[in-house]
Amino acid sequence: MANRVVITGIGVIHALGEDVDTFFNALVAGKSGLGRVTHFDPAAYTSQVASECANFKPETYMDPKEARRNDRFVQFAVAGSKNAVTMAKLDMTKENGDRVGVIIGSGVGGMKTVEDQVVNWHLNGPRRVSPFTIPMLINNMASGVVGIELGARGPNYGVVSACASGAHAIGDAYKIVRDGEADVMVAGGAEAAITGISFASFCSMKAMATDFNDVPEKASRPFDAKRCGFVMGEGAGILVIETLEHAQKRGAEILAELIGYGASCDGYHITQPDPEGRGLVLCMTKALAGINLDEVGYINAHGTSTLYNDKFETIAFKKVFGGERIRKINISSTKSMTGHLLGAAAGIEAAISVMVLRKGVIPPTINLENPDPDCD
Repeated sequence: MANRVVITGIGVIHALGEDVDTFFNALVAGKSGLGRVTHFDPAAYTSQVASECANFKPETYMDPKEARRNDRFVQFAVAGSKNAVTMAKLDMTKENGDRVGVIIGSGVGGMKTVEDQVVNWHLNGPRRVSPFTIPMLINNMASGVVGIELGARGPNYGVVSACASGAHAIGDAYKIVRDGEADVMVAGGAEAAITGISFASFCSMKAMATDFNDVPEKASRPFDAKRCGFVMGEGAGILVIETLEHAQKRGAEILAELIGYGASCDGYHITQPDPEGRGLVLCMTKALAGINLDEVGYINAHGTSTLYNDKFETIAFKKVFGGERIRKINISSTKSMTGHLLGAAAGIEAAISVMVLRKGVIPPTINLENPDPDCD
């Protein structure tokens, strides 16, 4: 018999806050977390805006020596996971560690480590490359280090599927808990891709916002007619997911129930989404299986502020819910305030969705000043 699966903890690391209440309250207030890039000199780049965790201090969450041995995305993952476990009031012991697992997704993993060490190699030669380079750059180290920090010895791996990484991590964790392979899973996404080479690549693809460098808070504008590309963010969004029985036995506060998951592939193009939205329709249909669509009250849209995504996502919503029903559902894109966290996007947006259910308040889509008729 399948277990019922619940969420008991949320951890977020973002420019708008490192605890979920501060973060969510900022979103509800329509506060932008975007600003001019400071991680590197952006003067030569067509896009100069990002959402940076400028006040993040990894030594708050990790031994300083261990923090230096790990890439920034791993530091975010550890911080978010510890925040989530603290909120869940989950006591980790030697006895329960075998039944607690970790799955954390990341789109690019240790991008900063790669960039720094390639420069180091060119300037100083192979003997000066850090011995921690490989452990720092591989994507599964987020899950691995979180497992070490928590003493969690259950299923442990990373997920790499671009912007869906965090969603797939949560979905896999859901299935593991549902099927009884673990009592608890710590799952979500972490990303730290605000680097020179990353920006250069995305700018070359013409994927990033370029028209609002002088007013950074206006740059991410999902569904707006003047949208011109996404704005990159960094941070982490982590959930504690466990069986209902396990949560009730330990007296945990249940924040939400996780009742569906879907995964699919457009099978269309390496970067452009399917104009018919077929992959997204399939994914949502799977996730909503057995659910009365009239009970859906809110959709946290992917809403990247790119020309194609927002248009085709609108088409997919209409196909899944019907043109009349979809107009009665609240939809917002919190990327207008958080930026696009790539592999961590779904982790932080899952956290937002749980908070919407908890608080009964929906964050807005800021900068939606001239709605695109194709995004109606």
